[in-house]
Amino acid sequence: MEIPGKVRDILRIKGREVLTTTTDCSVYDAIRLMGERDIGALIVVEDGAVVGVLSERDYSRKVVLRGRTSRDTRVGEILIRPATTVTENETVEECMRLMTSGRLRHLPVINENGALDGVVSIGDLVNWMISSQRETIDQLHNYISGRYPA
Repeated sequence: MEIPGKVRDILRIKGREVLTTTTDCSVYDAIRLMGERDIGALIVVEDGAVVGVLSERDYSRKVVLRGRTSRDTRVGEILIRPATTVTENETVEECMRLMTSGRLRHLPVINENGALDGVVSIGDLVNWMISSQRETIDQLHNYISGRYPA
């Protein structure tokens, strides 16, 4: 089944606000910001360019489990580079492929100039797919019951 829609469609609904951090920020400050805003990841930027994504999973695996301290560890020390990014013209289906193959939960969206323009999460994509399937089911139901517009 083909999944309709593009990243721009998701961003139109959810907005383009993105919380960021820098490579020289302490992991503690980054995690504190995530907690304050009730989010699971921050986009990491350096000199205006996206360089990675810091997630709670990164914190637990690369700081806690390795006996490091979050106050003494910089975000840049635990990032995997380069960042996997998409543009707003990318399809929802391709984003799902990227996330599945890369075991990613967040994709920064960049514009034609390479600047950060939004972010899509696995939750955003799943919600999009559920809404899309619901619309298809409603259309089929209306068609079968004779209420489909001619």
